[in-house]
Amino acid sequence: MSHREQQPDIRSQRLQKDEIETNFGELHPPLSRSEALIAADRCYFCYDAPCTTACPTDIDIPGFIQKIRSDNLRGSARTILEENIFGGMCARVCPTEVLCEEACVRHTHEDKPVEIGLLQRYATDPIFDKQTQLFTRAAASGKKVAVVGGGPAGLSCAHRLAMLGHDVVVFNRDAKPGGLNEYGIAAYKTVDDFAQKEAEYILSIGGIELRNGEALGEDLTLDTLRDAYDAVFIGVGLGSTNELGLERESIPGVENAIEYIAELRQAADLCKLPVGRRVVVIGGGMTAIDIAVQSKRLGAERVDVVYRRGPEQMGASQYEQDLAKTSGVTIHHWAKPVEFKGDAHVTTVRFERTALDKNGRLTATAERFELTADTVFKAIGQTLDTDLLRDAIAGLETQHDRIVVDNTGKTSLPDVWAGGDCVAGGDDLTVTAVQHGKVAAMAIDRYLRED
Repeated sequence: MSHREQQPDIRSQRLQKDEIETNFGELHPPLSRSEALIAADRCYFCYDAPCTTACPTDIDIPGFIQKIRSDNLRGSARTILEENIFGGMCARVCPTEVLCEEACVRHTHEDKPVEIGLLQRYATDPIFDKQTQLFTRAAASGKKVAVVGGGPAGLSCAHRLAMLGHDVVVFNRDAKPGGLNEYGIAAYKTVDDFAQKEAEYILSIGGIELRNGEALGEDLTLDTLRDAYDAVFIGVGLGSTNELGLERESIPGVENAIEYIAELRQAADLCKLPVGRRVVVIGGGMTAIDIAVQSKRLGAERVDVVYRRGPEQMGASQYEQDLAKTSGVTIHHWAKPVEFKGDAHVTTVRFERTALDKNGRLTATAERFELTADTVFKAIGQTLDTDLLRDAIAGLETQHDRIVVDNTGKTSLPDVWAGGDCVAGGDDLTVTAVQHGKVAAMAIDRYLRED
């Protein structure tokens, strides 16, 4: 290391324990009964409700809000959960500001939309807190389905299949079910181990066997599953992270954001988690914002997010961008990384300004700038690990490293369905993955009964 190179400043306990606990407390406190009734009263209960149309899982939003008004919380929760069994988590992490609330007829310059997300949480939280089972299984079909993946798509599919009377085995590569709900979402969005509470509720319907620590491509192949089960659903998510393609990308101090978020989510004591004094995040999606805000809340002095395009093109919603800014994060647009500097550890990232040419294509300019960093997080998206899965999913049609499916989730094989982030054309949202799992389960049910 050069004698002039600054030592990386990465350590734990940058803040006192009470500060950390405050920083990672509930982002949005739940509504009280009086607040919920006031919020529900603002709904116009539109006949052709645009909010329901905008919901990827087709929840009858005016219907569940009307039940809140009449103090029928159990009925309200059932209206939500029969369409979206992950209604509790989606109430916390779903980008309602660009979905149902964006479509709300009250959403004008003079007024704000109905607080649909908070109302959804108000209705569903008591169900998960008390583990009140609202659903029963149909008569046993004698059929058995393999579900690969214990995230939102897989568990949604498994729950609906169980409701329809089929036996299900869920193969989950992780130590806990939940997928990104457990390992990939900012800790301040889902406190008190809610992801596991929700997974426990989903599995409690019966007829679902969970096998943790078993992964497609390592312990399982599609051929063996097809031989042993009547149908297969694949909801493996995206197990590999994208690369920038820069020469010194593997230099110590350059990390994948999703891996650090997983470590943070599983940490028993956040005070012991090391964080850099100066953090640079490369990317513009929800993961980039999550890692940036959490780094700041762990005590990083300076956090910079750098994205190659403008704010309108960022995958993170405007609400998330504003959250980052109010948390002390600086967002830089129209720049891309071109070099990591440092001998034994990253110290600086060099960026080049970008712009759109006359054809609307992103192009680099000659202007460059640098940001010092103790830690750099890459948050530039994930991809299906096709190298790992190539033999395991032989026979499945893929496109751009994702599985090709029809509108029911059916793949190119007659007894295999897929959904969630691993399929082509997805938008990488929890709520979309849940819908994929539900729709595929109903298609699998039709297939099994015809068979």
